[in-house]
Amino acid sequence: MAMLGVKSMPDRKDNLEYEILLILEEKAEPLGSGVLRQLLNAGSVDISEATVGRKLSEMDRLGLTVKVGFQGRVITDKGREKLERVRRFQHRLTYGNRFFATLESRKKEDLIDILVARRAIERELARLAAIHATDAEIRLMDSVLREQEEFSTKNIMTAEHDVKFHRLIAVSAKNKVLAAAMDLIRQDSQLSPILEYIRTQVGGKLAVGHDRILKAIRNRDPAGAEGAMVDHIESLISDVQKYWSRVKEHSASTETEL
Repeated sequence: MAMLGVKSMPDRKDNLEYEILLILEEKAEPLGSGVLRQLLNAGSVDISEATVGRKLSEMDRLGLTVKVGFQGRVITDKGREKLERVRRFQHRLTYGNRFFATLESRKKEDLIDILVARRAIERELARLAAIHATDAEIRLMDSVLREQEEFSTKNIMTAEHDVKFHRLIAVSAKNKVLAAAMDLIRQDSQLSPILEYIRTQVGGKLAVGHDRILKAIRNRDPAGAEGAMVDHIESLISDVQKYWSRVKEHSASTETEL
């Protein structure tokens, strides 16, 4: 399945820089280009000493390394910061690859089936929450929603807030059987990130609809809370259908170009 919005992996032209920084971080003493070449070769990086020397001069100019007399180079604070940025990027890339593999393994019908089941259960949970939620629980819902909206405006993932918000509704409904059923449906930790990704691809946001639900719960309006929850889940179903339609169109156009 061709995925929309997935960035290609970056090239590895800076891999030598990264490998050198790793070695210099590990070694306390200054290292020259000859020793670095040996260590790089030992790590399966086949390269000449002259190339290592040129790269070190470039890294000196960038402030990533500094020359200590004739002893060699050591890593600078700026070099350590660069190394940490690369590590964070690699972590995000690894997580991203796993996430998209999970998304690609899902069928549209499976996601819609899950959402239909959620619609049936959460409409009643929202209705009961409007009756039984305590003032403290409502304040907590509001806090989660405000933080989710703040994160959303900064384009920060808010899937965790989505889980918290819906879980708070389930708890405040005071029905253990329905809450347990909801936990069973939402036990897949990738579900909310997948739905958030899909919504961003079709121009939506996961937080949309939460405000109406909370307003109805705060106003002790069971029918309003139920209706708002149904609308929220149905908008998710619609976005899933739009997303897969776009994926299908994208795949068709790619095959035509080939």
